[in-house]
Amino acid sequence: MATKKEENISFENALLRLEEILRVLEKGSAPLDDSLKMFEEGVNLVRLCNNKLDNAEQKIKILIKNQDGNYDEQDFTKTE
Repeated sequence: MATKKEENISFENALLRLEEILRVLEKGSAPLDDSLKMFEEGVNLVRLCNNKLDNAEQKIKILIKNQDGNYDEQDFTKTE
């Protein structure tokens, strides 16, 4: 579960932190306890990013011009 600090982080900053964690873990030089904490933080950040992407996808609308020249909004996921 994401901490309050993680919940307030932007998507872009979460990705930057994930990249930082990945670099440290790939080196394999961090102590085991630190590695486990970073791994847990990374898992939480991945969940946070996925949630942010899911929320963004739900907000995306495509405007489609109808026969009257007006635009109708349609959910992004319902388009063909």
